[in-house]
Amino acid sequence: MQNLLDPAILFFIFGVFAGTVRSNLEIPPAISRFLSLYLLMALGLKGGFALSDSGLTADVGVSLAAAIALAIIVPLLGYWILRQFVSGFDAAAVAATYGSVSAVSFVTAVQYLENQHVAYGGHMAAAMALMESPAIIIAVVFANALRQKAAPLGGGVAVIGVQAARQGVSIGKILHESFTDGAQLLLLGAMVVGLITGDAGKAAMQPFSGDLFKGMLSFFLLDMGLMAARNLPQVKGKSPVLIAYAVLGPIVHAGLALGLAFLLNLPAGDGALLMVLAASASYIAVPAVLRYALPEANPSLYFGLSLGVTFPFNILVGIPVYTALAQAVLA
Repeated sequence: MQNLLDPAILFFIFGVFAGTVRSNLEIPPAISRFLSLYLLMALGLKGGFALSDSGLTADVGVSLAAAIALAIIVPLLGYWILRQFVSGFDAAAVAATYGSVSAVSFVTAVQYLENQHVAYGGHMAAAMALMESPAIIIAVVFANALRQKAAPLGGGVAVIGVQAARQGVSIGKILHESFTDGAQLLLLGAMVVGLITGDAGKAAMQPFSGDLFKGMLSFFLLDMGLMAARNLPQVKGKSPVLIAYAVLGPIVHAGLALGLAFLLNLPAGDGALLMVLAASASYIAVPAVLRYALPEANPSLYFGLSLGVTFPFNILVGIPVYTALAQAVLA
């Protein structure tokens, strides 16, 4: 209940309401993009300042390794489950969406931990960046295999032309786009700046990365609420199995993260953020890449489920539940 009384969460609920009643309230795309970049820059700076205090320790390496492991396990598990109910391309696309992460869910979780006075490591922002790409690569590998399997065998000019069209997407190109994406670079660059400047930089940037943060997050969550409400119609008519996956999948993924955090003896704050990352689904970076990498997949499926179902669930219910579980098990 306390989470629902947070101004940022209330603005998200208000955005859902405004979108549901079809209000003409909207955030211009340029402002929405600016808010997204601001949150990533501020988050990167916070992570860099925290890393400057703690240093690059073995514990940091363990947390990052756990994040990468989850970024591989979740999409593989998702593809294996979803392949029983939808086409291979749709299964790969949804698995990639849920195997990757939501930066806004992570930022909201960070704010929630700070409100609850739960300590967490700044390196978890780097964990978020590392978890962005593995699921996309896995999806591309699956899609290329499906294309090769579908390509006819034999010789002739016609067959060569079909095979050339179905050669698949270069993983190298996807890797390049993932690691040179502007948002990713901004996050990592801000972390480096925070790490280098330390306490002096933190004091200088406090009005920017500290005082403004809550207000900017509230504004952005208002926009996310509007988007979530307007994407709910895309979920109508989808298989109940897929709707169930959009809710139960994140819970299972968070459970895997909690188990891994327990085995590795991670702090409660880091474990909570790892759970949020594992439970989140990308609705910006991955769908943008999938439209190019997996044109055979249905965008309304993976985009509608992630933004229309999973994102509101995590913001309103998931984050406080994951945090409470992490504190109960890991504290």
